[in-house]
Order: sequence, then C-alpha cells, then structure tokens
Amino acid sequence: MISDGEVLRELLAEGVSPWLGGLCRSLLAPGRLAALVREAGVRGATSHPRALAADVARGTAYRQQLSHLACRSVPLDTSVQALCAYDLRSACDELLPVFVSTQGRDGHVSMDLDPRLAHDARATAVAAVALNRAACRPNALVKIPATDEGIVAVGDCLARGIGVHVTEIFSVRRYERVVDAYFDGLERALAAGRDLAAISSLASLPVARLDAEIDARLRASGAGTAEPGTASPAVARLVYRLYEERLGSERWRILAAAHAHPQRLMWEVDTPEDPAPAVPYVAGLVAWGTVSVMSEATLEAVARGCRLQGDTLSGEAEAARAVVTGLERRGVSLEEVAKKLETDGVDRLVSSWRALRGAVDDRLRRPRG
Repeated sequence: MISDGEVLRELLAEGVSPWLGGLCRSLLAPGRLAALVREAGVRGATSHPRALAADVARGTAYRQQLSHLACRSVPLDTSVQALCAYDLRSACDELLPVFVSTQGRDGHVSMDLDPRLAHDARATAVAAVALNRAACRPNALVKIPATDEGIVAVGDCLARGIGVHVTEIFSVRRYERVVDAYFDGLERALAAGRDLAAISSLASLPVARLDAEIDARLRASGAGTAEPGTASPAVARLVYRLYEERLGSERWRILAAAHAHPQRLMWEVDTPEDPAPAVPYVAGLVAWGTVSVMSEATLEAVARGCRLQGDTLSGEAEAARAVVTGLERRGVSLEEVAKKLETDGVDRLVSSWRALRGAVDDRLRRPRG
C-alpha cells in the first residue's frame, strides 16, 4: 500500500484526480482498492487487457469463476466478456461512494471492449451496449480507441446514454475530433430526452508513449534531443488550451445548461517497465479538472518522490507551439507520429487481448490448475 499519500492529496487539491491503471481481479481483493482510495486518494480505475491476461495466467483470483464457466462449457469469448464484466461491476461498487460524494465527477471505472472491433463503428457500439448492460452500474465506462470508426462509435454510444473513455489520442487534431463527437453525442442524447448529468466521458493521451516515439525519431535523425520528454507536455498544453476554448463555446453552454459534465482529459503517464520515468509527467501535467492514471507502482513512486509545482498547463499555449514548431523544423511531423502511434496502439491492444483470450482458454481447459 502507499506509504505516504501526502503528495497525492496535494495533487487532488490542484484539481487532478489520481486514477489506478491496470485494474484486475487481484487489485479487487477485499479491502485493497478501498485502501488505495483511502490512502492514495484514488478517484477512479481503468483496466487493460495486458494486466488482466497476466492476472489470469499467474494467479488464483479468477479460478472460481473460470471453474464455473468451464463446467458449463461457456464459449471462450463469452467467458472473457464475463470476466471483464465481473471486474467492472466489482470495481464500480468499490468506487460508488466516490461517485456519489463527487456527484458523478469521479468514481468511474473503464473497461476495454474487444479491440479487434476498433475499425468497425457499428460492432463497437453493439459491444459497448452489451458491456454497459452487463455492468449495470451508473459509474461504468466503456473504452473505445480514437480510430476514425471509433470516433463514430463514441458519438453513437453517448447518444444512447453510455459513458465512454476514449483512448489512443496522440494529437491535437485527433482530440478535436473526439470533442466534436462528444458534443454531437450529448446533443443527440438531449434531443432524445436523456439526462445529460448521467453521461460521463474521458479522453486520454498516452504521453509517455508519445515522447518515446518522438525522442527515438530525433536520435535516429541525428538531431538529438537535449531535453527528452518535452514533446508530450507541449502537446498536452495545446490540447488543454483547446479543451478550455471548447468549454467557452456557445455549443457547450447549451449542454452545460442541461447539466452535462465536461469530458475530462486524462494523462496516461506510465511506462510499464519502470515507474520512475512517470513521476515527472505527474508533476508536469497539472491543471484543474484533469486526471492522471497510474499503476500501483507509479502511485507509490509519486508518493515517495514527486514535487508538485502548481498548474503547469494553463496559459502555456504559446510556449507549447514554439516546441512543436521546433520539432517540425528538426524533421519530426507530429501528425505522422500520431498516425503511427494510433496504429501501433490498436495493434498492441489486439496483441494484449489475444494474450487474455489465450490465458482464459488455458484456464478453461484446466480449471483446477
């Protein structure tokens, strides 16, 4: 558990909600998630098929449910969906007090859909409806990658009243399309008579992966980089500026009058191999109303060694544009980087989902193993 949650409480005071990443059944052991909420101020959680696959393969947390599924000869894909839905329901129940106390601002849990559907808008929306129905919790969110088809599905899901966590966003231009889909979905929901206060959404940027790709390109080109890890904060500042601009629009004022919540920005700060590099991102991406999602190891590292410096995003758009211009002059096209990372991101999700299916299939074949 977190040895000292003072820094994380300071983060909350700055308006940044710490979320737990890599949610799986082991982290849902009695009292464990509740302790992270109490000691680290965790305000939400999100899963990843990679973490689920590892937990299924190495542990015993899923044994009872898998044995039950195996005895009834439940098909593999249905079994995977059943495990995910169970975790989503359980985590939503654990975080329901946060959801209630913050009036729906925090306390959410997001779960992936099968990423093989990422380029099929209709199939994604159908899967989202099924997961939302299986969860049957007001604080459940479905995760949808921001592919072209995924963005269409985001609007369709929101129009049906389904909360969405949009992932794999790597550029300001892509984020702008996600915001448009959010507004469009809420407007359609409002026209259908839905309660907008009951619809939530997140838009997340994997900042560590963005920097890793840009820094690698600079090294490969011979341009070098005196300060690695500076590109993604610049992109984050431009994204946050667009976020502020959209919340000042007439379109948003109409939605806000109908009690809509802003779509919150989330920073994915983790590098799975080592939590230490994530710590500067947490301190460097601070602004009111945002979210930083961290693994349990990163939460601990932040609690031990992070020094906050107040708001680092507001009013920094001009400096951020100068960084982006400098990268373009050195031969790094951020749009090309974003397209590559979007493709790679979906491929990684598909690979992780394949590993999850393989781990579940193995356990179904030997349920007492």
